[in-house]
Amino acid sequence: MNCRHCGKVLQHQFLDLGFAPPSNAYLNPADLHAPELYFPLKLHVCDSCWLVQTEDYARSDELFTEDYAYFSSTSSGWMRHAKEYCGMISDRLQLNEESFVIEVASNDGYLLRNFVEAGVPCLGVEPTASTADAAEQLNIPVMREFFGQSLAENLVAEDKQADLILGNNVYAHVPDINDFTMGLKTALKPGGTITLEFPHLLNLIQLNQFDTVYHEHYSYLSLYSVQRIFERAGLVVYDVEQLPTHGGSLRIYGCHADAGFEVRAAVHAVLAAELAAGMRDLDVYLAFQPKADRVKNDLLSFLIEQKRSGKTVAAYGAAAKGNTLLNYAGVKPDLLSFVCDAAAAKQGKYMPGSHIPILSPVAMADYRPDFVVILPWNISEEVMRNNAFVREWGGQFVTAVPELKVQ
Repeated sequence: MNCRHCGKVLQHQFLDLGFAPPSNAYLNPADLHAPELYFPLKLHVCDSCWLVQTEDYARSDELFTEDYAYFSSTSSGWMRHAKEYCGMISDRLQLNEESFVIEVASNDGYLLRNFVEAGVPCLGVEPTASTADAAEQLNIPVMREFFGQSLAENLVAEDKQADLILGNNVYAHVPDINDFTMGLKTALKPGGTITLEFPHLLNLIQLNQFDTVYHEHYSYLSLYSVQRIFERAGLVVYDVEQLPTHGGSLRIYGCHADAGFEVRAAVHAVLAAELAAGMRDLDVYLAFQPKADRVKNDLLSFLIEQKRSGKTVAAYGAAAKGNTLLNYAGVKPDLLSFVCDAAAAKQGKYMPGSHIPILSPVAMADYRPDFVVILPWNISEEVMRNNAFVREWGGQFVTAVPELKVQ
């Protein structure tokens, strides 16, 4: 396999999580009686551009299907994050009714709804029908396609270049990151700005966030690798913010290379922090596998111990990261009875691979489990706050990443 960005032959494996089904391929009851599709889940690191990337198996059309079940608006914290972003970026770029905003991977309209309310013209690009339907119900225009250079050229032909192009947690999801980035350049007005948010590879390594690895994430991004990808496309990263979302993310600001924007000190600071952490040192990547194994083994030991003690364990949050963890650990319903999730699109279905049933959060009070494992650990405070009633019968919350913690 060659590096998806620079083309160099990949010789170094970063992480091997065995085989797993796509993490958002939730199963209907009838699916339990049919074969299930599994792909290798391995990461490689390029020792030239330092892009970390999945082994090349799953295709995007097999991952982002019409009944795609991830709806961004399910999390109140994420909705708040999106609203705050819209206010901030509107002020910073002076967006108004004469501006034009494009969001790539606009999902269910969780973010663009704020621009619609403010009277800023916008367009969502979203290939999954289930989420696009929800966005259109909020009067958000949506193109139901995958974004790339070809689509960007069509937008230019329709006089739809943007003052702002944004993409939250999509940059890691694209199989052809060079084509996607060229599309950003093509669809951007000469003085426009691109903002992309993505989990920071530095946090994945330092905080052992291996469960954020799944087939929908083709790339795992440092600022250094993104800077190189942008430069090849004729773009410049001129600013960056470090965010707490998704266990620690970056929000980068990009522009055309000839736009004349000053590169802010924050860019140099993050690049220096990455260098100091050894993110251009191969040994750092090759030492990661045992850290993931420790989390897996600790979780399995905990679940087996509770079963032997007659305790009941459920989970909260049918998240993709949870599916990565459960499938790598080989957890089945005998150790984890059910998972509760607030997304109606997931309720009544089953977790891929593990076949653990997904129930409404009201089931928590009905079954009164002794322990609730929070699979989306990045919103654990929100989950514990919204489900504080679990403590009424002595129930405790558990997180497994970066290390097993019972509280």
